[in-house]
Amino acid sequence: MEIEKNYRINSLFEFYEPLLTNKQKEYIQLYYADDYSLGEIAAEFSVSRQAVYDNIKRTEKILEGYETKLHLYEDFVERNREVDAISAYVTTHYHGDTQLMKMIQQLVSLEADSE
Repeated sequence: MEIEKNYRINSLFEFYEPLLTNKQKEYIQLYYADDYSLGEIAAEFSVSRQAVYDNIKRTEKILEGYETKLHLYEDFVERNREVDAISAYVTTHYHGDTQLMKMIQQLVSLEADSE
């Protein structure tokens, strides 16, 4: 469960980072991406562990709120699922169709560029 939460928050952070304050960005980056403890972050910023905890929890809610309204991450995941399904189908049924495979690769490239 903790790994899934970390993955989700990191993913949401990638999409919505520009909408956060610098402090929110720093705390989330250190806590979720760099695996700092609350105490380490508190020492780094000369604040209490409780202040760090409160900021992180508030920022998690903000990220989830953005996702609820904008669906950028959910749409990204769904598009990737669709491209994977199309690619698997084409590979199985149309493996000789180079034009179709090229079009799928272009879709995959578009998704990679949008990250």
